[in-house]
Amino acid sequence: MTLRTDPELDDALTTLARVEGVSKQEAARRAILERHASLTRSERIDAVAEEMLDKWGDVLDRLGKA
Repeated sequence: MTLRTDPELDDALTTLARVEGVSKQEAARRAILERHASLTRSERIDAVAEEMLDKWGDVLDRLGKA
């Protein structure tokens, strides 16, 4: 795979790689995996929140009106 970058992205990637002491390829790999993990966590949190609202929404509604 080839990753095409603009100067801004290349500078950011270079800095990130230097700070982490890894290659630019490894820095990009880590960034992508970290973002994926973050999205996955957000999806799980959303699902749990929806489940809790389904289960306890009426109670929360009544407490809000008390």
